[in-house]
Amino acid sequence: MAAKIYTNKDCNLASIKRKKLAVIGFGSQGHAHALNLKESGCDVTIGLYAKSKSRPVAKKLGFNVCSTAEAVKECDVIMLALPDTVIPEVYEKEVAPNLRKGQTLIFCHGFAVHFGFIKVPDNVNVIMVAPKGPGHTVRSQYLNGKGVPALIAIENDATGKAKNIALGWAKGIGSSRAGVFETNFKEETVTDLFGEQVVLCGGASALVKAGFETLVEAGYAPEMAYFECLHELKLIVDLMVESGIAGMRFSISETAEYGDVTVGPKIINDSVKKRMAAQLKRIERGQFAKEWMAEYQSGSKNFNKMRKEGEKHQIEKVGEKLRGTMSWIKKKKIGKGVSQASYVSSSK
Repeated sequence: MAAKIYTNKDCNLASIKRKKLAVIGFGSQGHAHALNLKESGCDVTIGLYAKSKSRPVAKKLGFNVCSTAEAVKECDVIMLALPDTVIPEVYEKEVAPNLRKGQTLIFCHGFAVHFGFIKVPDNVNVIMVAPKGPGHTVRSQYLNGKGVPALIAIENDATGKAKNIALGWAKGIGSSRAGVFETNFKEETVTDLFGEQVVLCGGASALVKAGFETLVEAGYAPEMAYFECLHELKLIVDLMVESGIAGMRFSISETAEYGDVTVGPKIINDSVKKRMAAQLKRIERGQFAKEWMAEYQSGSKNFNKMRKEGEKHQIEKVGEKLRGTMSWIKKKKIGKGVSQASYVSSSK
């Protein structure tokens, strides 16, 4: 069934404007939500841990900054803009002990709630407002008078007004200018994880590396392999984003299009779809979530090892050299020594 879409006319900012709002964290999503809401005329407090480097930044931008516990005590609507792995600990220690009847908890992603890593009381609203774009885009689109589409979901409606609050928050961050789509915590969480693992990140990066390796192992120059398997991927993705797969095919050569429709299904075939379906089941059953939380809680040793191995791949060395010849590409080095733990109470 198609998702219901809400726009500005369906969303009333008054549902949150008379309330005290808190954003726990001031990272990518947190800072965008906080600034957009503030400029929409809302009363926003930022909750951060004592030594957070984001404290002076938030204060300079005119926010009241306090501890997470204080923010929960003082505010009516609280967004946890934190990493999935960090939410359970922060919730247990600082949020849950200070919750009161009738408050609203907002999440950017359903992971912690859907898979049961936190248990929320029945007397508070539990909702989601999840923009379908990174924080810097949520912010820049708002400043341009536009918005990034967002998802809303209601997990628990203790006051009978949870949906109005979700729609009001979505309007406050600018998303109702584009479109607000109603879903539920399970659908958002499962589809988000599936997309990341099977297509957007895991699938795409594995496909690119496999293509690169195949050409290099066959004796072709790594520079040529990089151009054909990685660099030009953005051109194709941009065309698909702008006008769909059919629009992309209309824009490329007939030779490329014929290769697309005849060879693509031979590479990504039914056996691949079966493995995709198997991974979907693992996600739905919570197996991936348990595996990831266990990895994080054990210090992420395997994860960090795989990350380092990936950084040493030939495609990274070749890419760094070739990107140096492309003045239009913004240079960005991979951060060193930064783990998700460093984002406690600062980011999602």
